[in-house]
Amino acid sequence: MSHNKIREDKTCLNCRHVVEQKFCPNCGQENSDTRKTFHHLFVHFFEDLTHYENAFWKTIRNLLLKPSTLTKEYLSGKRLSYLAPVRLYIFISFITFLLIALFPNKVSEEINKSENQFFSQTSTKDKKDKKDKKVVTTFNDKSHFELKTMKEIDSIQKYGKEDQKLSEFEYWVYEKSIHVTENNSKKEIIEKFIESFIHNIPKILFIIMPFFAFFLWIFHSKKRWYYFDHGIFTLHYFSFLLLIFLILFIVNKVAALFGGNGIAEAIAGITNFVGIIWMCYYFYPAHHRFYGESRFVSFVKSALLFVINSLFILFLLIFYVLYIFINLH
Repeated sequence: MSHNKIREDKTCLNCRHVVEQKFCPNCGQENSDTRKTFHHLFVHFFEDLTHYENAFWKTIRNLLLKPSTLTKEYLSGKRLSYLAPVRLYIFISFITFLLIALFPNKVSEEINKSENQFFSQTSTKDKKDKKDKKVVTTFNDKSHFELKTMKEIDSIQKYGKEDQKLSEFEYWVYEKSIHVTENNSKKEIIEKFIESFIHNIPKILFIIMPFFAFFLWIFHSKKRWYYFDHGIFTLHYFSFLLLIFLILFIVNKVAALFGGNGIAEAIAGITNFVGIIWMCYYFYPAHHRFYGESRFVSFVKSALLFVINSLFILFLLIFYVLYIFINLH
């Protein structure tokens, strides 16, 4: 409730409409004195902060522990007590990717660590059994191959037999492969791909969400549920997924600070296990409680939606891999 002093002038400062009461009937602006004391600013800031904190923590608690509650409350008209779905998703996305940017995974170090472990294990086995060494060496020799140069490919395209020639698409893919492998090592290709993937996760999620809501729309009554309803459900569900990812990310980073401490690693391991299980299971109770269908019907629809969305995400990832491959320098 505002305690601002009402202006004696009855003309609205925003739209110049005549104001007979406290608020302008034309634009809704309060007809109060715009000059504020420091005391007023301090009290106003504290009230807003307290209200935001209450709404924020209430929203987070319901989002994590009470599937579909936020969506049902929002669509029923109870909106001031919680953060709006779009604001909630943007806020969690911002914090998540800000922390990822500030504390990135050291991709090159992880690759080196994996390679060192592999060669260390291989070396140990070689010492135990010389035959294993020969097998590994032979396998490595067979698995190593070199791409033909573009001059060789162009020569085949011009003078080779028809069954040896590449199609236009195959030629384009081969040319890109030559360009990428000539300018990047295997390690650099992996590093660039992972960094690009992490950087573009927000774009991928924004592409997935409207399709996710569309699949929900297909599986439910068009008379009872609008696409808007499915969109709000989707925003809350993806906010939950991001929030779980954020929590696990923070837990693992904190555990890493203890440098291999057994208790810290155990806590991180348990948290990861519980978080992943809850992340996988969450959609079913959320779907059941929000759409009000029987448990069996909800389970069947949830399973079908999971498969459909998994295939769609797989398709997007394949497309994305090709996109990165095309734009890799």
